[in-house]
Amino acid sequence: MVVEYIRYDVPAERTAAFLEAYQRAGEHLRASPHCLRYEVSQGVEEPHHFVVRIEWDSEEGHLQGFRRGPEFRKFFELIKPFVADIQEMKHYRVESAWVRA
Repeated sequence: MVVEYIRYDVPAERTAAFLEAYQRAGEHLRASPHCLRYEVSQGVEEPHHFVVRIEWDSEEGHLQGFRRGPEFRKFFELIKPFVADIQEMKHYRVESAWVRA
């Protein structure tokens, strides 16, 4: 599994549209067998900062599976207006984690 983090800096006047786009785009993430989980978080101290965290079955599953599948085209169409707001988009491996049961 790999985790993709996408950091956005979205102007206040576009926040509602951004959240709506990801609400709708989530349908296409959920439809992909390569997407295990995702979340969209908004900054508390800086509400114009957003982090989208997506867990993929693998980097290959994301780049070769999802991005070449029909879900990606629909997903990208929805979030395309916000691509210029991306500050970082990278994959990470989880090295350590803890979850309270």
